[in-house]
Amino acid sequence: MKFYITTPVYYANDVPHIGHSYTTLVSDVIARWKRLNGFDVFFLTGTDEHGAKIATVASGKNKTPQDLCDEMSARFKEMWKLLNISYTKFIRTTEQKHFISVERIVKILFEKDFIFKKKYEGLYCLECEKFYSQKDLDESGNCPFHKTSPVIQSEENYFFRLSSFQTELLERISDPNHKEYIEIQPEERRNEIIGKLKLGLEDISFSRTTVEWGIPLPFDSKQTVYVWVDALINYITGVGYITDEAKFQKYWPADMHLMAKDILWFHSIIWPAILMAVKLPLPKKIYSHGFFTINGDKMSKSLGNVISPSELVDKYGVDATRYLTVTLIPFGPDGDISWRELTSKYNTDLANNLGNLVSRTIKMIEKYFNSQLPQSTINLQLAKEVAVILKEDFADSIDNMQFHRAAEVLQNVITIVNKQIEIDSPWKLVKVDIEKLSSCTSSYLQAIGIVVMYLLPFMPTLSEKIWDMIGGVGNINEIAKKYFADMIIPENGFLVPQIKLNAMEILFPRIEK
Repeated sequence: MKFYITTPVYYANDVPHIGHSYTTLVSDVIARWKRLNGFDVFFLTGTDEHGAKIATVASGKNKTPQDLCDEMSARFKEMWKLLNISYTKFIRTTEQKHFISVERIVKILFEKDFIFKKKYEGLYCLECEKFYSQKDLDESGNCPFHKTSPVIQSEENYFFRLSSFQTELLERISDPNHKEYIEIQPEERRNEIIGKLKLGLEDISFSRTTVEWGIPLPFDSKQTVYVWVDALINYITGVGYITDEAKFQKYWPADMHLMAKDILWFHSIIWPAILMAVKLPLPKKIYSHGFFTINGDKMSKSLGNVISPSELVDKYGVDATRYLTVTLIPFGPDGDISWRELTSKYNTDLANNLGNLVSRTIKMIEKYFNSQLPQSTINLQLAKEVAVILKEDFADSIDNMQFHRAAEVLQNVITIVNKQIEIDSPWKLVKVDIEKLSSCTSSYLQAIGIVVMYLLPFMPTLSEKIWDMIGGVGNINEIAKKYFADMIIPENGFLVPQIKLNAMEILFPRIEK
């Protein structure tokens, strides 16, 4: 089974911010979960490196556009390495392979008469690098996303006959039984797309005469391919379109395009129309999420309220940052975050709940059994109880993009284990029934072993560390894959009796609010 997931290619005019990290971390959690469940995953991310903004920013820094792209692309790679992003390929739209793909697609469209030349005048947002109709602007006549006033641009360029695909697009987006059904999520955004689509489509600009930093049209070198068309084609370049036909046939179409809501239209309307025009399969699912606000305000450099991913890592550590970023708010709608809320969730979920469970259990083994996993009758009752809850609720939550709910399920089972410790009262058992104490402490560790398997997509490094600390034997990722394949706990559990446990480490130091 294959699973192909993509982030957008991020615009290389500035350094990565928390919005980029959110999309990428969610994609990484999905990719890791799919791998654990036996899928052959291809995970594509990268940078969008053409367009007027790139040239403008580069000029302001006395750099060439290519030098700026090299610098910013490296910054994104550094950030994804820091956040432990397990992408399969990092694509850059300045790669030669991408030039070949774009030229091929544009040639096919031109030869099939889906591209034609005309003079056009319209309202153009310099930040979006996109034309807007008057009805698409906000009440103040500004770009709805950047709140800046569009400029009137007039030029003769090439247009794509988007209007000719209205009926076909509506069928594929509206009818789940269509053989080329495109699932757009969340539901409210799907309805928005359908509503807008029913109003009619206009042919769209496909090239620029005023933008030199781009891919020249193969049939008119005085014009460059519109940056958004160029960017969308990365999804087929990344899996070998033209250059590796076997790989392309294996992984295309994409199983999920993931992005923020401001670029949903491009992905759900323009991109499928291009693919239909050149007779390529359509993506299966397009999922958009909302924006972060900080204490009710939109993140903005001018307001000084932008949170960078590296700031989060400095305060919480890498794996905690991954967990907090993905699970703090429901995926889909806009969500408000703050340092206070992040710290509160860190202390509650990680320091007080997970960290406390691991710490107190290992300390019992250290104190009562000289750090050796006790030799006792295997007690898997608690582990099986935890496994049933996770099997029923976790997978459903994560498959439906309810990461906050998946985290709640994990926290609930951790709480169950902590409560069982209180019920058993090991500090009392040590005085009256050492055999029962041995059985109880072993059962806590077996349950923790199940929990950390499910934590792997969120906190891969710390999950491996906890696995080693509790006496887990073997590679936890491989063991988890086998477990998720048959959902059967081995007769003797996952731990080896009498193994010497590693020294206890403080996993999540509590942070004062």
